[in-house]
Amino acid sequence: VPEGSGTGRRVVYSVGQDRVWLVDASDATRRSFKVWPGTVDPDPGKYSVGTRRQEPTTGSDGVRIEQIMYFTQEDGVWVAFSNAVDGSSPPPVEGIKTGGIRLPKADGDALWEFGTSGTTVTVVS
Repeated sequence: VPEGSGTGRRVVYSVGQDRVWLVDASDATRRSFKVWPGTVDPDPGKYSVGTRRQEPTTGSDGVRIEQIMYFTQEDGVWVAFSNAVDGSSPPPVEGIKTGGIRLPKADGDALWEFGTSGTTVTVVS
C-alpha cells in the first residue's frame, strides 16, 4: 500500500501506478489489482463512495458497464470505479472526458462487495 494513504479500512487508488488496494481495518491489504483509468484523473485526497449502481448502463465511452461506484467529480466529470459487462478493457476514447476507472470483472466484484456507500477512497499520486 502506498505511503501516505492513511490508516484503517479504505480503498486506495494510485493514479501513477494505475492500481487499487482494498485495505481492511487492521491496515492489511485484502486485494490489489491493476485498473484502466479514463482521461480525467481525480486529485490526490480523501473521498467517500457515494452513489452505487449495480445495474448495467452505457458509460460515456459507449461501453456497457456495471457495478459503478462514484466517489468524486473532477473537471465537471464524475469519477467512478466500474467494470465492463463483457470484461473488456478498451482504451479511453481520445477527445472525450471520461472519469471511469475500469477494473477486471473479478476485481470489480471484489470492490463492489468491499466498497459500500461511505467507504473511504484515498487517491494518491
